[in-house]
Amino acid sequence: MSEPTPKIRMRGVRKSFGGKVVLDGVDLDVAAGQGLVILGGSGSGKSVTIKCILGLIEPDEGVIEIDGVDVLKLPRREREALGDRIGMLFQNGALFDSLPVWENVCFKLLAQGRITRAKARDKAAEVLAQVGLAATVGDLSPAELSGGMQKRVGLARAIAAQPDIIFFDEPTTGLDPIMGAVIDGLIVDCVQKLGATAVSITHDMASARRIGTTAAMIYHGRIVWTGPAESLGRSGNAMVDQFANGQRDGPIQMELRK
Repeated sequence: MSEPTPKIRMRGVRKSFGGKVVLDGVDLDVAAGQGLVILGGSGSGKSVTIKCILGLIEPDEGVIEIDGVDVLKLPRREREALGDRIGMLFQNGALFDSLPVWENVCFKLLAQGRITRAKARDKAAEVLAQVGLAATVGDLSPAELSGGMQKRVGLARAIAAQPDIIFFDEPTTGLDPIMGAVIDGLIVDCVQKLGATAVSITHDMASARRIGTTAAMIYHGRIVWTGPAESLGRSGNAMVDQFANGQRDGPIQMELRK
């Protein structure tokens, strides 16, 4: 019996900027419905990996497949259509300050003409309820929201178009531990309700264990370990355990910038 096709598959993905190699042959599989957390130090290539999958950065070499289709070989229009199936929660929310919350939540649907402005308010209220916010929040501006509320609105926007793949960039950054746990719980609930595949990058190990089914560590532009997210800190891999436990001594050493 053959293995099921991964939702996302990367093979030999390389990317350099000038003389700096950031991705040096990334191989990674993400199963459908799985929650994958990508770990790694600053500058290890986590964000570039996600941007390559999203099509924001073109890799120099390699294969990136979604549902078995090599997206790098698709015509531009088909790649853009593929983007309609993807949601994104940005690290700092990235809400549009000039728009009320309800327009932020339905921005993609409105921009693509998939919903009328008359119906967008009701749609926004429906999605806001899924992240624990009242419909009245829709009339507020982003500047009137606390950090936790901004994260919730960002999550609402990420799921509004019912994507089957969602990316999360440091979803608990800037939040206290309790609000971080609340956001993680909402992420898990929303992803499960959609039946979506989730890919997250985070430095928060408690968050990684809560939202991840599996975890992968990237180091010097390569995936050096994959395994259950719940085993982080006791994986048996010296690099992973050093990173997860925040230990100063170990195989990962702080590199001096030249």
